[in-house]
Amino acid sequence: MKPKILTTLKTYTMPDFSADVLAGITVAMVALPLSLAIAIASGADPASGLITAIVAGFLISAFGGSRVQIGGPTGAFIVVVYGVVAQHGYDGLVLATLMAGLILLVAGYLRAGSLIAYVPEPVINGFTIGIGVIIATSQIKDFFGFSMETVPADFIEKIPALWHARDTVNWESFGIGLLTMVAIVALRRLFPRFPGLIVAVGLGSALAAIFTLPIDTIFSRFGALPDHLPMPSLPELSYARVIELLPSAAVIAFLAAVESLLSAMVSDRMIGGKHRPNAEVRAQGLANIGSALFGGLPATGAIARTATNVRAGGKTPVAGLVHALTILVVMMVAAPLAGYLAMPALAALLMLTAWNMSEPDKWHVYMKARMSDRVLLLLTLVLTVVADLTVAIGVGVAVGLALRLRRRDVPPADWHTPDR
Repeated sequence: MKPKILTTLKTYTMPDFSADVLAGITVAMVALPLSLAIAIASGADPASGLITAIVAGFLISAFGGSRVQIGGPTGAFIVVVYGVVAQHGYDGLVLATLMAGLILLVAGYLRAGSLIAYVPEPVINGFTIGIGVIIATSQIKDFFGFSMETVPADFIEKIPALWHARDTVNWESFGIGLLTMVAIVALRRLFPRFPGLIVAVGLGSALAAIFTLPIDTIFSRFGALPDHLPMPSLPELSYARVIELLPSAAVIAFLAAVESLLSAMVSDRMIGGKHRPNAEVRAQGLANIGSALFGGLPATGAIARTATNVRAGGKTPVAGLVHALTILVVMMVAAPLAGYLAMPALAALLMLTAWNMSEPDKWHVYMKARMSDRVLLLLTLVLTVVADLTVAIGVGVAVGLALRLRRRDVPPADWHTPDR
């Protein structure tokens, strides 16, 4: 379970360091707007996204089992975080994140990282697409600038509420959101190694500021961003509170393990390497404990940012450390500028993130799978969207494992009449 950074530093060279620094800065420019947008969509203060990217991102790279993994807040947590904050308050989320970190630490030391292979793939695909649907619909209000006091959290109530608000559309918001979306797609296709996210979101926000458009910004909605990390502190602990938040902590731990190990496997294919699953799970535990102590969000390995790191030339976990430190420097130096980021631009970013999470290029593969896998994917997707992520994962894993056992060719038991 040795951290990968200890292995890579044995043969570390200056060219490797130069490549890691450049890749780390590049990934930081991608992670910065994403971290803010994910925190806002989760019902949290935008600063908590930056804190998570800095603290958890640093710990995941320092103690993880992957050469190129980049950690931080991810879209997969938006649904569960929003639910925990709405039901238990932000202090409840911090405690649930701390508990999830402890669960992951124990899982790492018990070498449970390899057990991820037993989670049925249709379940992972189903709840990932479901989360994408929830994220996208949660951003419709800001993308179109609807005049709504609150947006219902429940999906079935949210869609009619958004439809009834259609006449309040703010065309300036829609224009900035659409422009940002087009710019992100164009820059990604024309310059795949360039950090186009920050440029596109910055361009949309700059136009809104220059023309003084009636559009919400981070500053107008949440106030000024802090220019330093807070002091670490423990959340309020009580037996009743721990028991109450245990299901949420378990879901956070499960998502962190699944997302990080999937990301590590994707990076392995990109670089021809091999990650250490138990070290990775243990690093997720340390990262979530660290994030909770600083008042941050749940964290895990981020597939999109990890892929960006690889494409930018990242060689070792040092790139992840540079990524976290770069965000810290930006927070300390340019926090007032980040406050001018326009909400429709961030909504456009999250809507594209949701689309990419669902991996539409693989839908035709899912449709060609065996009928039981298609039903399992659809069941998990629907439960994720209309019910609850905890229910979706529990039911999906249970049904998936039952189907796996049913497919096995198990011979009948060889019974003999006992001698009595």
